[in-house]
Amino acid sequence: MSEFDTVIRGGTVVTAADTVRADVGIRDGRIVAVAQTLTGGSRQIDASGLLVMPGGIDSHVHLAQPSGEAVMADGFESGTRSAIAGGNTTVIPFALQPRGASLRQSVMDYHREAEGRAYCDYGFHLIISDPTASVLGQELPALVEDGYTSFKVFMTYDDLVLNDRELLEVFDCARGCGALVMVHCEGYDAIRFMTEKLERAGRTAPFFHGASRPQSVEREATHRAISHAELTDVPIMIVHVSGREPMEQIRWAQHKGLRVYGETCPQYVALTEEDMKGLNMDESGGKYVCSPPPRGPADWEAIWEGIRTGVFQTFSSDHCPFRYASETGKLNPKGRTSFRWVPNGIPGVETRLPILFSKGVVEGRITLNQFVALTSTNHARMYGLYPRKGSVAPGFDADLVLWDPNRRETIRQSLLHHGADYTPYEGLAVTGWPVMTLLRGKVVAEEGRILGAPGDGGFLRRERSPYALPAGAAAPRPLNGAMPAGA
Repeated sequence: MSEFDTVIRGGTVVTAADTVRADVGIRDGRIVAVAQTLTGGSRQIDASGLLVMPGGIDSHVHLAQPSGEAVMADGFESGTRSAIAGGNTTVIPFALQPRGASLRQSVMDYHREAEGRAYCDYGFHLIISDPTASVLGQELPALVEDGYTSFKVFMTYDDLVLNDRELLEVFDCARGCGALVMVHCEGYDAIRFMTEKLERAGRTAPFFHGASRPQSVEREATHRAISHAELTDVPIMIVHVSGREPMEQIRWAQHKGLRVYGETCPQYVALTEEDMKGLNMDESGGKYVCSPPPRGPADWEAIWEGIRTGVFQTFSSDHCPFRYASETGKLNPKGRTSFRWVPNGIPGVETRLPILFSKGVVEGRITLNQFVALTSTNHARMYGLYPRKGSVAPGFDADLVLWDPNRRETIRQSLLHHGADYTPYEGLAVTGWPVMTLLRGKVVAEEGRILGAPGDGGFLRRERSPYALPAGAAAPRPLNGAMPAGA
C-alpha cells in the first residue's frame, strides 16, 4: 500500500510565507508531507512549471440570496461550480435574515439551499437586518457558538439598513459573544437624497448610480462605523472598499491602534465609473452597477497602496450575480426606468484570482506570497478556518490550485461557469491561470473542465476569529506582513 494517495511532483509550492520547489504528498484528503522529493503515490500529478498554492478562499460571495423582485443568477450549485473553475476551494456566502424573521430559521433555510449542491466547501456569514432583543440576546450568541462566527450589517438599502443605535447594539453584542463584524459602509440618507435629486433632473441612466453614491458617502459611513467600533471596543472589517477616501479612514483607524480591517475587490482595480456609461448611455451600463460603485484610475492606485501597506487584509470578489437580459435581472422593467431599480451586484468569483495575479503579481505590485495571503491564508485566519484551510503544509486539507503563471488568457463569458449571462470583465487580458483545482485531494476542475460533482463540498463550522478580540486582549498574528491594527 502506497504511503500517499496522491503526490504532486515538480511544482513550486507557494504559501503566504515561503516559495520553495517541493513535492506534496496527500493521504485521506489531507496534506501529510511537503518535501524536496517524495516517492510513491497511487496517483502522481506532474506540476512542472506550475505553482502549487492553497486553494482560493473567497470570504465574500452572495448565493441564492433574495434581492427584492430580482432573482440572483447563482445558487449554490452554479456559484460553487464557478468557484472551483477559478481555483477556489472554499466560499463563505451569507445567510440573510429578512426583517421579522428568526435568525436561526434563516440559517436553516440557507442550509436547505446548499445541501447536496456545493462543489466546494462553504461556511456562512450571517446578515442581521432585524436586531431584536431575542436576536441579540439569544439567537446570535447561540449561532456564534454553533460556528457562525461572523456577520454583516448594512448602513444602506431600504430593507437592510440599521440606524446608529441599532449598529451600536449589534456591535456591543458582537463584543460579548466574540463575533467578527463586517460592515457595508455607505450613508443611507445621503444616497436617498442624491438619488431623488438626480431623478428629478432626469439623470436616470445607469451611469448616475455612481453619482448617487460618491466617495464622500462611503467615507462618511466608514468613519461613522469606525467611531461606533471605537466606542464599543469591537473589531470590525470594512468590506468592499472602493477608493482612497474610505481607505484613508481605515488607515487612520489602524494608525490610532484600533482593530479595524479592510477588504477590497477586483472591480476596484479593473473597472471604472466610465464602464457604467455603457453604449450611448443605454442600459448596458447596468452590467457594472454594484455598490460601492467602481471609481476612477486614481482610485485604483489608492487601492494598490492600501494593499501594499497592509491596510487591506483580504481580496474578495463580492460575487453578487444577476442575469443582464432578464425580466428578473438587470433589465427588469423598473430597471429600464432608473438606476435606482437596477439590481446591485456583479459576478466575479471565477475571475478574482486571475485578475489579482495579473494586475498584482505579473505587473510587480505584490509578491507571490502576498497573493496567497490576500486570496487564501488571510481569509482562513480572519474567519476561523486556520489551520485547517489556507496553506500548503502537513495537517491542512489538501485544497490546492495548480497555477500556470505564464499562461495568457482573455476573460470571456464563454469560458466561465457561473449562472450570469455576462461578465463585467469581458475582453480583459490576463496572465496567470488556474490549471487544476483539488478539493481535499480530489481533482475537481482541470483545464476548464468540471470534474467534481454537486455535494463534493461540505459545510464548515468555523472557530471564533482571533481578529475579533477587543483591544484589551492579546494581539493576534500579523497579516500581510504588516502589524494588525491595535498590535
